[in-house]
Amino acid sequence: MSSNPEARNIVLVHGGFVDGSGWRGVYDLLSADGYTVSVVQNPTLSLEGDAAATKLVLDAQDGPTVLVGHSYGGAVISEAGNHENVTALVYIAAFAPDKGESVNTLIADPPPGAPVPPILPPRDGFLFLDREKFAASFAGDLPADEARFLADSQVPWGLDALGGAVGAPAWRARPSYYLVATDDRMIPPPAQRAMAERAGATVTETGGSHAVYVSKPGEVAALIKKAASGTTGG
Repeated sequence: MSSNPEARNIVLVHGGFVDGSGWRGVYDLLSADGYTVSVVQNPTLSLEGDAAATKLVLDAQDGPTVLVGHSYGGAVISEAGNHENVTALVYIAAFAPDKGESVNTLIADPPPGAPVPPILPPRDGFLFLDREKFAASFAGDLPADEARFLADSQVPWGLDALGGAVGAPAWRARPSYYLVATDDRMIPPPAQRAMAERAGATVTETGGSHAVYVSKPGEVAALIKKAASGTTGG
C-alpha cells in the first residue's frame, strides 16, 4: 500500500565520530539503481548547524526525497526532515528524538547490562571514542584494517551536537523506516526498537554492528528503496 510519493532522490546523513565517506557502499548501490544520491558532510559541532547543513542539500533536490540518518544523524534528520522535499525518513541504527529530546537525554539512562560506549572525557568541548576500543564498540563486523582506519580518522563530536534538542520531530509528520542493528554495542538494540516503535516506523532487523551502514550496504539500500517506493507493508 502506497502512503507517500515515490522518490528518486536520496540524502544520506552520517553520525558522530565519522564522516560521509562511510556511505560509499550504499551510495554506489543506490546510484547504480538510478537514484540521485547526495551525502551531507555535517560538521557535528551542533545539532542546529548539522540541520542547517542538511537543509542546504535538501534545498538542492528537484523533487521527492528520502532522508536517511545513521546514529546521531537520526537526530539531524528528525530536526531537518520537515523540509518540503522530504517524503520519508530512514533511521539506520539511529537516534529518533522526540520534541525536546537530545542524544544526551536518550543515552542518560542505559538499560541494565547494556554495553557502555568507550567515549573519552570531553576535550575542549569535543568527544572522541577510545581508539583501542573503537572496533569492538562501533565496528565489530568490519575488517580490522577498516575499523582501524575509522578509529584513526575520527571526527571530533561537539558537545552541542549531543545536547541539541529537537524542536518538531519530523517522524511525527513523515512516514519513517528503521533498521535495527542487533549486534550494536553503541546504541542498545532494545533502545533502537523502542525509538522505532514510538515513531511508528516500519522496522527491519539485521545482524550487524553500529557500523551496519558500512558493513551491510545491501540491506541498508534495500530499506531506503522501500522508503523511496512509498510502501510500508511487510
